[in-house]
Order: sequence, then C-alpha cells, then structure tokens
Amino acid sequence: MSGDSRSRLRAAFFPPWWSASLLCAASLLTTEWKCARGMRVTSTGPQTIHQAEGGSVSLGCRYTASPSDSGELDIEWTAVSPDATHEDQTLLSYTSGTIHIHGYLALARGLRFAAPDPSTGDASISIAPLSPAHSATYRCKVRKSPGVDTRKVTLVVMVKPSVPECWVEGAELVGGAVSLHCKSWRGSAPLEYSWRRESAAPLPAASTQDVVTGELRITNHSQSNAGFYRCEAHNAAGAQHCGVSLRAERPPNRAAILVGTAVGSLLFIFVLLVFIGILYWKLSDRHVVTGELRITNHSQSNAGFYRCEAHNAAGAQHCRVSLRAERPPNRAAILVGTAVGSLLFIFVLLVFIGILYWKLSDRRRSEEL
Repeated sequence: MSGDSRSRLRAAFFPPWWSASLLCAASLLTTEWKCARGMRVTSTGPQTIHQAEGGSVSLGCRYTASPSDSGELDIEWTAVSPDATHEDQTLLSYTSGTIHIHGYLALARGLRFAAPDPSTGDASISIAPLSPAHSATYRCKVRKSPGVDTRKVTLVVMVKPSVPECWVEGAELVGGAVSLHCKSWRGSAPLEYSWRRESAAPLPAASTQDVVTGELRITNHSQSNAGFYRCEAHNAAGAQHCGVSLRAERPPNRAAILVGTAVGSLLFIFVLLVFIGILYWKLSDRHVVTGELRITNHSQSNAGFYRCEAHNAAGAQHCRVSLRAERPPNRAAILVGTAVGSLLFIFVLLVFIGILYWKLSDRRRSEEL
C-alpha cells in the first residue's frame, strides 16, 4: 500500500475533528480546564502583584480568539477561595454584551473592566482605591464556544505602617542601661525598624538595635549619648517616623542617701520617745474633778468596798466599787528597758548602714578599676 493510500485511509477513519476532540478530552483531566480550539489568554507578567493600600492596579487578561470560536463571548472574573470546600466568588462578568457586577462584596468595590468594551480582546480589570480586603487570588475566564482559556493572578495589598510610638524605658542615669522603644501598631509584615540620631552623629558604641522589635538598647549610658533620636518604621508600602529625647542624669550621691537615712531614723526614734514620755505623763496625771475620791500613797490597808452617793434636793442614788491594792510595776525597769532597746536598735541600724556603705564603695572601686 502506497503512502497516499495510507493517508486517505487514516483520514477516513480519523477525521481532523476527532483529533481535536481527543485534545479537548485530555485537557479535562487537568486542574485548569482549557479546551484550546484557538481561544488563548495572551497576557503575561508576574503571578503575584504587591501594591500599596490606597493605590490602583490593573490585572491583565488580554485574549485572542480563532475563527473556529464562533459561540457567544462570555468573560468572568472570580475570586478563588483558599478553601477547596468553598465556592469561588464571582465578581465581574460580561455576557451578551452586558457588564454585570455581582453582589456587594468588599472585593468588588472599585473593580471595573479596564477597556470600555471587553469584547475587543481586552478583558483586563482595574481596581482603585485598593484596600486590604482586595488581597486575593483572581481568575479571568474567557469563553467563546468551543474555545476557553483562563489566567490566575494573586494580588497582595500592602498596608503602610501607622505612625509609630516612641518612648524611653529606664532611669536615664549615667553609667546605667537605658532602652529606646519604637512600635507601629498597624502595617503589613515584614515590618522593620531603624534608629538614627537627629544630630547625624553615629549611634552610641555601646548600643544594639533590634530591627524586628524596634528596641535600641544602650549600656553604660553617658552624657555624650544624650540628644534626640528618630525611629523609622518601614515596609514595602512605605515608612513612618517618630522621635524621642534621651537625657543623661547623674546618679544620686549614695553616701548622702545613707547619711540622710541614718539621721532620719535617729530623728524618728527621738520623736517617738518624746511622744511616749508625754503620753505616759498625761495618763499618770489624769483625774476627774467631779465625784473623785483621790487617795495618795495608796496602801494595802485602803483596799475594800466603797459606796458613793449622788444626791441633790430631789433625792439620792448610790453605786459601789471595790478597790484593790496591787504592787506597781517597776517603772525604772521599764524606762531602762526602753532606753536600752532604743540604743540597741540604733546600734544595729548604724552597723547595717556602715556595711551597706562599705559594700557600695567596694563595688564602685571595682568598677573604676
């Protein structure tokens, strides 16, 4: 059999439309259904687009149809659901020469076809103004029976950092440690921070900054570190700034604090003893004028039962009371004990202050060496 005969026989049993049908059937096995009978989306570019909030973006979907694609043109833009169990959301479509906006979803706000007439080969869309709600994966599907083609593009809307807050944490004392903090409460990740001095001087040598947390930590703080510091919070969408003033104060005199504490303690003890003495004297000298029977030099023989009569021109009434005679406490012993206890407390306090002062002085000498 000649080659021409074999070709005629193959054409009789396998016409061209059969090969095209097999090609379409094979494409149904893929995740993207493309029965390519000439319809082709020609737009190219990155699969992921990053844009700042408040701006605009164009998602390309130019297409070319072949003469064999004779059906009605149908264009559909959908938001692909990240959950396979949920349906994709239809946002915008073009059917029978009419543009349809589907629903009132936040994704569909500001979304429109870029070309006045999408049937001219351009089904691209534009979105403005952009908001974080527009972040999604979009799919453009162009169908003109029997041809169909699709294109996916992911849009990430970046949020510019909010104006950060700057503050100082620490006592700002010379020789100590102090931290400068910077925090922006809104903005898309990754969000980074950087510190600089307003005077254009370099950052302190004894400092470290964390670009993630926004902390600038200064150890061994000195007078030369004082000044105004500025922090920048930035990401791919933009940057914002804040500033803070750093002081350098001399630490208080520790010896003066110890002496003041000792003097204050002694003064407090003195005032307390004076108050106790006055109170004791007042209680010892207290008496009642009316109806008082005052006995001086009380003795055991005075003990017994006493009756009091209150009377006037209208009559009289009585009451009784029993008087005991007990041995008094040794006042001298009480006073001596109080004095000895106070002196002992003062001595212990002075010893404690002396040891504390010696420890602090020894530590200061070690730091100087």
